[in-house]
Amino acid sequence: MDGKILRGICGLFVTGVTVITSGTGDAVDGTTVNSFTSVSIDPPLVLFCLHRDSRLRAVVKETGAYVVNFLTGPQERVARAFATRDTAAIQDVEAHPSVSGVPVLSDALAFLSCRLVDELEGGDHVIFLAEVVDLGALRQHHDPLIFFRGALGALADEPAPGHPIWDG
Repeated sequence: MDGKILRGICGLFVTGVTVITSGTGDAVDGTTVNSFTSVSIDPPLVLFCLHRDSRLRAVVKETGAYVVNFLTGPQERVARAFATRDTAAIQDVEAHPSVSGVPVLSDALAFLSCRLVDELEGGDHVIFLAEVVDLGALRQHHDPLIFFRGALGALADEPAPGHPIWDG
């Protein structure tokens, strides 16, 4: 399987953009992730995937908790700042502590504060499964930041013409 072709095909699936934050006190870090999904409503479980060599991996394991921050359309700069190896510091953005002490980005669309349940190997990535223990919609009337065809962007103001196809 050619990895570049696989990445291109998967890039045709629109995803939301999140910044995962973890750690407490001076040992806080964050990274931009689009591999987030909900798993279960009862119990309330979510997951995200992280490259096995990511600097955030040890922070999540040590803390046993993380926050999923859903970004708004205008937060592309924040997404890019947390996407590099020399990531932005949490002090560079407005944040407040979640119930677990892990930072929540105050200008995020919404957040999920999570307690780590399991860490599973998934090829060159690690899957972090967690239970949602707190949540909030901070900017619920804003559009989300999305990732499509390898680019960040906001939703269009008008839906594209066409007829939706619903299956199921």
